[in-house]
Amino acid sequence: MGIVYYGVYAQYFEVGRVEALRELGMSYRKMEEEGTMLPVKHLELNYHQSAKYDDLLTIQTSIVEMPGVRISFLHHVYNENNDLLTTGKVDLVFVNSTSMKPKRAPSDFLAKMAEFF
Repeated sequence: MGIVYYGVYAQYFEVGRVEALRELGMSYRKMEEEGTMLPVKHLELNYHQSAKYDDLLTIQTSIVEMPGVRISFLHHVYNENNDLLTTGKVDLVFVNSTSMKPKRAPSDFLAKMAEFF
């Protein structure tokens, strides 16, 4: 059909989350090595326009509230003409990697986030 398959946007959002955390000086890998995992609790997608094959896409990712046990990411996907294509929200839960029970975000993560809230 010449358009990006709708299911791919969840992968785009993950790339946005990983890069947002990297810009904060954090990484999924480091958190997992230290015993914290972040499974997805909720995914919401809103399609405004279709992305086409070979479109150059920009994924803007933001965290709009201070994390606790959960963290929410908002995503906006734009094409090279700056047309809004897709918006979404992904909620993740901090869990202990051994027990898989929810826990507060790691203190070093919260310290880095506090600068923005």
